[in-house]
Amino acid sequence: MGTEQKPPALSAGIVIVRRFDDAYRYLLLRAGNYWDFSKGMVEPGEDPLAAAIREVEEETTLTGLNFRWGHAFTETEPYGKNKIARYYIAESPTGEVFLPVTEELGKPEHDEFCWLEYDAARGLLVPRVLAVLDWAGKILVVN
Repeated sequence: MGTEQKPPALSAGIVIVRRFDDAYRYLLLRAGNYWDFSKGMVEPGEDPLAAAIREVEEETTLTGLNFRWGHAFTETEPYGKNKIARYYIAESPTGEVFLPVTEELGKPEHDEFCWLEYDAARGLLVPRVLAVLDWAGKILVVN
């Protein structure tokens, strides 16, 4: 008998950038020893972009993102327990990052955040997330 594997679960997130002086910096969030961009699971029936925007607001309180590069996205290879992460890219022109306490955890979902230029961000990311940074970096260089 063939074993049919379930399709991967989809999470969605956003590579958030902001201009500081003359350079873009990327918003990275740390949970434990792991750095990533803001992302979370897409709920059944939810549009992935809407899920990504919702997750950013829940995890960072940032709103009013500018999708100046459109709604292009990249996806990771399946990882973990058969999960794929889809990332969009947007600029946060204003607003301060705040890591709110989540009801489920009783603490913030992330331990800290930082805004880093491309080269500094590369040093913190695992290969799967590094590929996402590289994708976003190419978009920023072209535009």
